[in-house]
Amino acid sequence: MVGVTFFGNFDLASLAIWLFWGFFALLIYYLQTENMREGYPLETEDGARAPNQGPFPVPKPKTFLLPHGRGSVTVPNGEREAREVALGRTAVSEGFPHAPTGNPMLDGVGPASWAPRRDLPELDGHGHNKIVPMASLPAFVVSAGRDPRGLPVQASDTEVVGRISDMWVDAPEQLVRYLEIDLNDGGKRLVPMPMVKIWGDRVRINAISSDLFGDVPQTKSASEITMLEEEKISAYYAGGTLYAASKRKRGL
Repeated sequence: MVGVTFFGNFDLASLAIWLFWGFFALLIYYLQTENMREGYPLETEDGARAPNQGPFPVPKPKTFLLPHGRGSVTVPNGEREAREVALGRTAVSEGFPHAPTGNPMLDGVGPASWAPRRDLPELDGHGHNKIVPMASLPAFVVSAGRDPRGLPVQASDTEVVGRISDMWVDAPEQLVRYLEIDLNDGGKRLVPMPMVKIWGDRVRINAISSDLFGDVPQTKSASEITMLEEEKISAYYAGGTLYAASKRKRGL
């Protein structure tokens, strides 16, 4: 019975609280090590192994079976990215920012950095592509707000670079993720919805100037976008917020 002493001053209430603290400590250890399956061991900005890896060890590899016939993935796997990071030190010691050594928007560094996700489209629970052009979804319509299709696209330097030709929607979420731009030179590019402002007579993109749209990463397919392509496209516009600032005209 709780409160009954069975040896010394140690009773069942003390046993219960110590068991709880032990379980809680093991839970923290388990969650922390599971959280270290990706991104570890830690590296410095130069790619060398970081001297301080933290108090918890990297967990043993575990294989996860992916749904919809996409195989399996084992983490941690010790693999490293093949790309070279175009950054240079600004100080001898760690903890200081690194400066881009090339074209930061194309090199994918700083605010334009991206993660090497799988080069496959993201799927919904039924195995269908989540993000698809609205033109391929006859049941979808714009129920509120301004339909941007047909509007001219204005870059940060006020130049018109093309027109909106379609919207790419997250079908399960019923949410517009990207706008498709028909550029004046005949190409097509996508822009993430959070990076645009839809006005009554135009679509405004403040992140990049007109001369940078040609380098926006493209999709391999006209009807689907992979997770890696999403990373690169979003990173390019995000990087322009800093790196293209010198060409941006404010207040327009």
